[in-house]
Amino acid sequence: MSLDVYLEEDGEEVFWSNITHNLNTMAYKAGIYCHCWRPEEMGIRKAKEIIKPLTDGIERLKKFPEYFKQFDSPNGWGLYQHFVPWVEEYLNACIENPNADIETSK
Repeated sequence: MSLDVYLEEDGEEVFWSNITHNLNTMAYKAGIYCHCWRPEEMGIRKAKEIIKPLTDGIERLKKFPEYFKQFDSPNGWGLYQHFVPWVEEYLNACIENPNADIETSK
């Protein structure tokens, strides 16, 4: 299973990315699970609304890599080394498209 995130502006997809659900514990521990997996449950609709949380999450992930690596998936599908760049890419897309609508598919 995986998570697909989309940013759409004026009916056009401006960003799409996919990540494994095996990283949900790491995301939760970094404080960004709901922002990535369930933004609608938090009332989040626009990319600009998750810029600060994603920035803070990346900061935590990079400050304590060994802590977060303990949540790496034992089967190798869902590793810290893949999650950090994914969050950075998602954050950059949000910065570039702050008024885009967020859509997720789980």
